[in-house]
Amino acid sequence: MEILQSDLFIEVAPGEQLHVKRIRQPQAGEAVLLLHGVMANGRIFYSASGKGLAHYLARAGFDVFIPDLRGRGASAPAINRHSRHGQGESIQLDLPAVHSEILRIKGAGPVHWLAHSWGGVLMTSCLLRYPGLIPQVGNCVYFAAKRSVRVMNWQRRLQIDLVWNHAAGVIVRLIGFFPARRLGLGIDNESARSQRQCNRWAQGHPWVDEDDGFDYGAAAARVGLPPILYLAAAADACLGHPEDVRRFCAESGPARSCLHLLARTSGHLHDYDHASLLTHADAPRDHFPLVLRWLRGQYQAVSENY
Repeated sequence: MEILQSDLFIEVAPGEQLHVKRIRQPQAGEAVLLLHGVMANGRIFYSASGKGLAHYLARAGFDVFIPDLRGRGASAPAINRHSRHGQGESIQLDLPAVHSEILRIKGAGPVHWLAHSWGGVLMTSCLLRYPGLIPQVGNCVYFAAKRSVRVMNWQRRLQIDLVWNHAAGVIVRLIGFFPARRLGLGIDNESARSQRQCNRWAQGHPWVDEDDGFDYGAAAARVGLPPILYLAAAADACLGHPEDVRRFCAESGPARSCLHLLARTSGHLHDYDHASLLTHADAPRDHFPLVLRWLRGQYQAVSENY
């Protein structure tokens, strides 16, 4: 099976461009957009050896597009102390620009939207702000996506309260951005605004845009989102705890949705964690087939089990 790979670049502001990896077969079908989360880039979905969700979906016949959000991965310029962009640019400019470019290439929709972790928050926020995009979006799948962290345990105290809330804030004030890659805390860095804005929402502040006051929570009550499959990992202690995933699902408003727990008790091979639900070698034969069923509209074939 021939798998083609190419690199696209989209200018989103003067001197700023997004990198988008495209992975597909020569006669690929419907498009899939994969969005990474915080302290990450698109490489969470693919590898040089052909492993990962992106290659799995390409082998299943989908045309897969994986952007690096502004300043991450191969997008340019890389995040540094001069970076001024935050979540607003991701929601209002970058994600719509990538979606528009996919439609230009493909000629027509739908484009299925999939995300890991905070990428699901950015995707849902974009759709709530721009509901005109919803008819162009097929089905959505979110891996360990939460909007706020309410679970209380020692992992949350360490990773969220101490590292992300306190230490990251101090470091950002000292050097102007959060060098997560250099510190070994993530595969990519975060701008000062992005770190601060993500932190506020994760702490449970209202789902309101810091820049212009747009109320995403209010919009969720009136906007019907596309069908969304929420996958939660049993061993995800705080970065995407199943209870926090459930809360995000509930606050996202009325829509066809399904929350499925990846756990041994529900028949899966492992109790996955925040990263391994995407990267584990067994994922393609364990739960990636659930993703295919959802993307193909076989909603009844995916169980709600949490």
